[in-house]
Amino acid sequence: MAKALHMYPDKCTSCLMCEMACSLENEGLFNPAKSRIKVFEFEHGKTSVPYTCTQCEEAWCLHACPTNAIVINADTGAKEVIDDKCVGCKVCTMACPYGTVNYNTSTGKVIKCDLCGGDPKCAEVCPTDAIVYR
Repeated sequence: MAKALHMYPDKCTSCLMCEMACSLENEGLFNPAKSRIKVFEFEHGKTSVPYTCTQCEEAWCLHACPTNAIVINADTGAKEVIDDKCVGCKVCTMACPYGTVNYNTSTGKVIKCDLCGGDPKCAEVCPTDAIVYR
């Protein structure tokens, strides 16, 4: 069985280290706006919830892509965007019922969690184990 990211909102302190680590790993800079994981706050900060692509078994994003730019990584099971094939049409963003496929205005391509190739940086840096990969 493939490993998956597990989120525990009751442990999240909204430190945003996951967002910073993700943007650094994937974009080479500390910019939470370019992160593939987001921390949502509810009840004026009383509850924080880390959230990213759940790597759905029935991947609507993958099936919706007209250029077959989203593929399944055989090792991790992650649905990954192949930049060379992505034309930035955003059909996959509309197909995702969870809103976790996003458009990167800098590249004109879509971005989504790819589990960092099997070593998710968000889980690695989370100080409270609100995000774990197992």
